[in-house]
Amino acid sequence: MVKAVGFIILGFVIMEFSGWAIHKYLMHGPLWSIHKTHHQPSKTWFELNDLFSLLFGSVAVVLIILGVGDFDYRFWIGVGISLYGMLYFFLHDVLIHRRLKWFQRPGNYLLRGIFKAHQAHHKTNQKEDAVSFGLFVVPKKYFKEEER
Repeated sequence: MVKAVGFIILGFVIMEFSGWAIHKYLMHGPLWSIHKTHHQPSKTWFELNDLFSLLFGSVAVVLIILGVGDFDYRFWIGVGISLYGMLYFFLHDVLIHRRLKWFQRPGNYLLRGIFKAHQAHHKTNQKEDAVSFGLFVVPKKYFKEEER
């Protein structure tokens, strides 16, 4: 069970850091034509950018299917990626962007810091000059401003 938890955490961490790199270098690079739909006002519930979630979710499903026979590392890493995706959806789409208006804006210290970092990321609707590309790991300055 300890190995399973370790692989779940590994899958989650892999998603945060690979997600950061993909966001910074691909989404704000050659894949900007897809990602820019997330930086523009939307009149529908679907953004072309949502295709990235389908891609990441597909990776998780494939890993889970490949590892389900023996419940090996692939299964548990797929679970970690899935957990990341669920928390990403809840934090990013529900709490930050309010695509589903289930809750008010975040009130706790940690969530407010993440929220401020994401707001800073969206200060520009351009490919360049964006900051803070991760979701869960964000620069300390967004939390320090809260300490005042």
